[in-house]
Amino acid sequence: MKNFILILILFSGIQISAQQKITVWPKGEMPNSKGLKLKITEEKEGRITQIQEAELFAFLPAKEERKPMAIIIIPGGGYKHLTYDLGGYSYAKWLNTLGISAFVLNYRLPTSPDLKQGEIGPLQDIQAAIKLIRKNASQYGISPDHIGVLGTSAGGHLAAMVSNITTDYTELKGEWKNYSTLPNFAILISPVIDLGEFAHKGSRDNLLGGNAQVEKIREYSMQNRVTEKAPPTILFHAQNDNAVPVINSILYYEAMIKNKVKGALFIFPKGEHNIGVSNTTELTDNWKKICADWLGNMNNK
Repeated sequence: MKNFILILILFSGIQISAQQKITVWPKGEMPNSKGLKLKITEEKEGRITQIQEAELFAFLPAKEERKPMAIIIIPGGGYKHLTYDLGGYSYAKWLNTLGISAFVLNYRLPTSPDLKQGEIGPLQDIQAAIKLIRKNASQYGISPDHIGVLGTSAGGHLAAMVSNITTDYTELKGEWKNYSTLPNFAILISPVIDLGEFAHKGSRDNLLGGNAQVEKIREYSMQNRVTEKAPPTILFHAQNDNAVPVINSILYYEAMIKNKVKGALFIFPKGEHNIGVSNTTELTDNWKKICADWLGNMNNK
């Protein structure tokens, strides 16, 4: 028994050392900040409610197995907290089994007291993260033209934002301007899309405040922002999702069709708001094979 415990501890140590923490913003260039010094706050294990600045955690497959593709994972949490473990690290480890490099983004939440303008803070962080990975693609053994995003729940809303908002909010200058903020493809899992009639109220209130104007709600409802410039996108949702109604994904996919954006939508009868690496039914668990096949097709382009 003692030997078994020792093996587990050693294995755990290997897993932890395989992660590389990367600061997203160049020193002194993080925009939209009041300059407050904040502590990382974790309400319970696996859920962060406050960070000082955005960070990426790299999960890289062995060089011999590494494909040119990389995916930035955007955890959900209703724009109130970051489910970085279940909604981040677990997806990264799964993507590594496919030979895909993964980077989990812990972004500034719109509720942060340090942000001057809450609703654009998360967007600035994911835009800067995409630029950073593109700029250093050769260092990670990946292609700057094969960088996608995977977002779950409110993270899916942020993934949709960065897929459709072409304005560069990073304020980065010099050579940074040469790198696009748009991902090459997107994976949206149980995503928050609509902030109006079919909204996840917590996500809307945390992003826009409790008394958001109709115009602001429409602006941040991502089905209204899709254009022909949006990257190929695949969506997964459960019909019995009681947290984020499935109509969110349907509205986004309808907008994709209207704008001739390539992609697919898969709706499973069960799965609730818990589609992930582990699933309650075999049917829902098929999302991983479907997604892997879709990514394989993207990887060959």
